[in-house]
Amino acid sequence: MRKFLVLLLVGYTAAFAQQRSAPAYPLITHDPYFSIWSSSDSLNKSTTKHWTGANQSLTGMISVDGKIYNFLGQSEKVYHSILSTADEKPVELNYTEDKPADGWFNVNFNDNNWRKGSGPIGSEKSQVQTLWKKDEVWTRRNFDLKNISNHKLFLKIRHDDNAIAYLNGTEIYNVPKLEGKFVYIPINKNLLKPGKNTLAIYAKNTGGPSFLDYGLVEEPTRANAVKIEEAVQKSLKFNPTQTIYTFQCGKVDLTLTFTSPLLMDDLDLLSRPVSYIATKVKSNDGQPHEVKLYYGASTNIATHNAFQKVEAKKYATAKLSILKAGTIEQPLLKRAGDDVRIDWGYMYVAAPNVYKSVQNISTINDALNTFLTGKQINQDVMSGEQLVLNTIIPLGKVGATEKENYVMLGYDDVYSLQYFNTNLRPWWNTSGKETIENQMQLDSDQYAVVSQKCEAFDKKLYDDAVKSGGEKYAQLCILAYRQAVSAHKLVKSPEGELLFLSKENFSNGSIGTVDITYPSAPLFLIYNPELLKGMMNGIFYFSESGKWTKPYSAHDLGTYPLANGQTYGEDMPIEESGNMLILMAAIAKTEGNANYARKHWKTLSIWAAYLSKEGLDPANQLSTDDFAGHLARNANLSVKAIVALGGYGMLANMLGEVATGKKYTEMAKEMAQKWMVLADAGDHYALTFNDKNTWSQKYNLVWDKVLSLGLFPQSVYDKEIKFYLTKQTKYGLPLDSRKTYTKSDWITWTATLASNRKDFEAMVEPVHTYAIETPDRVPMSDWHETKDARRQNFTARSVIGGFFIKMFEDKLKGKN
Repeated sequence: MRKFLVLLLVGYTAAFAQQRSAPAYPLITHDPYFSIWSSSDSLNKSTTKHWTGANQSLTGMISVDGKIYNFLGQSEKVYHSILSTADEKPVELNYTEDKPADGWFNVNFNDNNWRKGSGPIGSEKSQVQTLWKKDEVWTRRNFDLKNISNHKLFLKIRHDDNAIAYLNGTEIYNVPKLEGKFVYIPINKNLLKPGKNTLAIYAKNTGGPSFLDYGLVEEPTRANAVKIEEAVQKSLKFNPTQTIYTFQCGKVDLTLTFTSPLLMDDLDLLSRPVSYIATKVKSNDGQPHEVKLYYGASTNIATHNAFQKVEAKKYATAKLSILKAGTIEQPLLKRAGDDVRIDWGYMYVAAPNVYKSVQNISTINDALNTFLTGKQINQDVMSGEQLVLNTIIPLGKVGATEKENYVMLGYDDVYSLQYFNTNLRPWWNTSGKETIENQMQLDSDQYAVVSQKCEAFDKKLYDDAVKSGGEKYAQLCILAYRQAVSAHKLVKSPEGELLFLSKENFSNGSIGTVDITYPSAPLFLIYNPELLKGMMNGIFYFSESGKWTKPYSAHDLGTYPLANGQTYGEDMPIEESGNMLILMAAIAKTEGNANYARKHWKTLSIWAAYLSKEGLDPANQLSTDDFAGHLARNANLSVKAIVALGGYGMLANMLGEVATGKKYTEMAKEMAQKWMVLADAGDHYALTFNDKNTWSQKYNLVWDKVLSLGLFPQSVYDKEIKFYLTKQTKYGLPLDSRKTYTKSDWITWTATLASNRKDFEAMVEPVHTYAIETPDRVPMSDWHETKDARRQNFTARSVIGGFFIKMFEDKLKGKN
């Protein structure tokens, strides 16, 4: 359903003047949990983050003849709690939902008759400890302080919707809108006093769910023993599997390459949760210089929030020096939902022993101590809230001959998903006998070969994309690649089937959603249809096991990472059944046979029968564009049903079911003719059959064209394209006449209806403009406002795999 994206350019090597080439840049991308990004155009200008926006700090520095330059990340802020929030530990509060007397926020106010509860407070029972049922709530938290430090003080708060905060009777915060993540608001420290203190919050819900969690934190002061300068970033190149930076670090030049080898023709490599961080260093003045490198990785990578206690240790194998960290609690598969990070399993940093690296574990305040001062920290095991895994690689004298090295960052989630109440291990360790150390050793042994394969793949993808749709289209496909692939997890079902399950990033957190699979599909149809089958296998199992008994497809398999059955609150009968039938037809067309369809023919036939009755003139059903609201008589949804039935007829013919093939092919063609009358609005086709003063993108038509089903005449495509070109803005063609926002994946599908390259590029170019001008510095969103390029919540979703639709069409027609 909903998503969120990132934009990146290929081969950008012009003089680097901090020019935008993406909203955010992928550094480490493997699955929805192991996913780290840079949100600034210069790598050393911001803290690296998980795609959800939580800090997951990677740091990198280089010493050149004793002078220190920072090239990766910024120091992560550390907060210590004075008054904890509920995401740290259970908290108590007093509250009332009836307006209290004046002065309710003062320290000496008597709140003995208020109700007592635990935070957070809100309306969603699964997410809060105390239910807040009315529109307004007044809360108080009383606490005692013995000593008051001189550290900076902050209000830490997350609220939905409006909130006003008071500390000891003084207003410190007033924001009339929701804050979906914790924000940290500076407070005058003089408002605190020894003894009793009161933090009071009034909150108002203006619609939808309600939520409130708050506390007080302080930021300890830190002092660096050595001056650190910023390396000068000279260039940035973004390729499908690599992000490459170059820096000038005084008298040496450094090339830094992040490689996540997501090559779909090798599932063992694809599933291996290990990325390379590689550097090449050489002198730029012809003289030798003493050089050493520093890498730091925050243990926040292995936590949901920064206050979870972790344990880290260092050890070695025959060929690798390794640092390992994870939460002490290890709540395996306990946390499900959207805005969450993994807090079970273990992160790893490894370097080949030949580098003679020095590895240490430290608190975040002491993370650079060894590198900056030369003081050794010799802990083998260390526990705390935020630790840093430090690796220092001495390069010795570096001259004009380039020296290359790498470290590896990996994650072993132990168990990845729960699938109908069975916990599943990751694909690379289905047997339970493999080790992450062996996977990292394989990565180390294969470094040169894998790097070459990635470079060759990246070039081929770029060349094919340019050939299909031009330079800007190619840049969109490149930015989509890692984001789309890494929004899935690869596992094997108890029945031995491949499962490649998506997460609905920042839309609702569902797992294995059919209308996420549908737009994502073109990428996987090109590079490995088995992965598309892996997205569909769970939905078929859900129906064929008897767990889902309705005569149409389910919407999802649960809430990530728990795939125990649909959790979405409303079915999408035509939407999801049509999606599954169309994708089955696309797989058959790609493979040249209908063997996969044969395996699920009974289920497909039930869904086709449903569409034949309900599909032409849909009732008031939910569709994938549900954020725009329900619609009856939805013309684009009707197209989906028609194309799905045409695809079913094609499958029947491929399977030798001649009578069935003829019946459904003729049915689909007749429905297409009726549709042209029902939707006709003169110079275009309407959004709904009953309102001809509307319009919408008919992106579902693309499968009739791509699969050569012959259901609609070319004149339908031409009429729509001509009309769309009069409606698009600087940042894209709106989704329909109701609103000015759009979906970038659907625009590329709509553009593929064009009969000439000029019109295709004219429709794609605004999507590219959006991607490089959106003010939202997060992985690219597929749902954005065409007036100002602002994202509409969705983040890092796999659906931008749909950008590859034009390349897929060309592949089927032998052009690529």
